[in-house]
Amino acid sequence: MSVLTLSLSVEGCSGHGNNNPGAQSPERQSDAAYDLAVDTFHRGNPRGALDQALKAVELNEDNAKALYFTSTLYAFFCDGPQGLEGPDCKIDKADEYARKAVKADAQFRDAKNLLGQLLILEKKPKEAIAVLEPLTKDPAYESSYLAWGNLGWAQVQAGMLDEGIASLRNAVTEPRFCVGHYRLGVAWEQKKDLAQSEQALTQAVTAGGACEKLQDAWAVRGRVRAKLGKKDDARADLEKCRDLAPATQTGKDCVSQLAALPH
Repeated sequence: MSVLTLSLSVEGCSGHGNNNPGAQSPERQSDAAYDLAVDTFHRGNPRGALDQALKAVELNEDNAKALYFTSTLYAFFCDGPQGLEGPDCKIDKADEYARKAVKADAQFRDAKNLLGQLLILEKKPKEAIAVLEPLTKDPAYESSYLAWGNLGWAQVQAGMLDEGIASLRNAVTEPRFCVGHYRLGVAWEQKKDLAQSEQALTQAVTAGGACEKLQDAWAVRGRVRAKLGKKDDARADLEKCRDLAPATQTGKDCVSQLAALPH
């Protein structure tokens, strides 16, 4: 599990298709292609899903949900072991389609949150803050903890540590949001408060579900525990990090940290 918090939870098939697609309007054909894209993704074929999503957009350039799904699929290919450096990662395309989704539907809150996170990945934290801050104040956004988490991370990336910590504290009012706990741990480490950092990172890896597989949290907690002089605990964390995914950059960093630990 990575720290990328993009949501691929989308509407399921809506049954727009029929046996005579030629008789449908382009809008209905676009909806049918979108439905097929979602189904194809859930069948484990993201490349095929992207082809169908792009077809949906070609048929109706104002299909906001298809634009949003296209963006998330482009971002999905940036979530491999090589991250943004991976050969299939096209973060610029993810950004492009997220912006189009927001333009097509100004009330599409998930698309705004997605755009904010993509801007963070593109190292544009101030632009991300401008997108995300209004979203955190929108009472209609049911997943506001995600917006708070991304806003806090953008603030941390912009050097606004106190503001970032305050935002991330709002994010982790959803206790199972392990990525929010992880980001809070990083912010506390940057503030030199290692005890608070360790506590937040512990919450990250114990929040339940897939949170135990959040490799970056194990890596940072290992580093923080080493700074605290907890050598054995640090070693256990770094070994866990390494074993989760040794081929990722985080996994390789954990191997390096293990080698540097005193025996």
